[in-house]
Amino acid sequence: MKALITDIQRFSLSDGDGIRTTVFFKGCNMKCTWCHNPETINAGSELMFYKLKCIGCGKCFETCPNGAHSLENGTHIIDRNKCVNCGKCAEICYAEALVMCGKEMSVDEVVAEVKQDKAYYDESNGGVTLSGGEVLCHKDFAKELTEACHKEGIKVATETNLCFAFDYAKELLEKVDLIMCDLKIFDDNAHMLHTGVSNKTIIENIKKLDSLNIPFIVRTPLIPNATDSMENIESIANFIKGMKNLRRYEILNFNPLGEGKYKGLDRENKFESARPADESSLSNIKSKLDEIGINYKIV
Repeated sequence: MKALITDIQRFSLSDGDGIRTTVFFKGCNMKCTWCHNPETINAGSELMFYKLKCIGCGKCFETCPNGAHSLENGTHIIDRNKCVNCGKCAEICYAEALVMCGKEMSVDEVVAEVKQDKAYYDESNGGVTLSGGEVLCHKDFAKELTEACHKEGIKVATETNLCFAFDYAKELLEKVDLIMCDLKIFDDNAHMLHTGVSNKTIIENIKKLDSLNIPFIVRTPLIPNATDSMENIESIANFIKGMKNLRRYEILNFNPLGEGKYKGLDRENKFESARPADESSLSNIKSKLDEIGINYKIV
């Protein structure tokens, strides 16, 4: 069994307890307008072009079977309508300006990578985190990987949007040691506008998480003019407050680091000018969450 993996990030400190290695799966069933990992949205391998690394050798022009590469006013352009993501240009680009995103890996190959840092997991109460994209788009692979990690004595957490039938999601969720799920927007119409899907299934699934008796964290990314209203944060906090297996509510400050990825994919970044919330805004959020009386963390 294999899955497309975009990255295996070692020494992650914000994807669960302790020191972790985060495995990023490719493919997602949402289209969040602010996604800071846009390369993980589409399910297939994709060509990324980092223009600042291009040395103008012209090898890709010669190699591309569909003529997708061209010069326009001295600028290297990729015609995405002609590109079939075959990866031939990336194979010969020794400057690494052209890179294929999404590597097909087996469970054994992933385990071989992540178990290298087992000593750090043991020392810090860390482990492996399955992320994306959306892990549940690769449920069977993720289940097998979780079981293989457990055989190595490695704890597993998963990050998920929970936008699947609960019985389907449960097949993976009941195997992991920690669940981190997103509830981005409480209002269904606004959720549909910014993610492309309704949040009704997500909300119902969060209600059912307690039945698994597995600790879980609910997370909201703090996106300017999308999720960052006090009304949204207050609604989510009041909704999840009191759930017995809820470890905490996490607020994830806006991450602008996806900008280069949007450029590499030749996609519009609708939040290009957005920046993280300032200390005053974060202080107001803390005051409101203190008032509600919920355990929380701002990352």
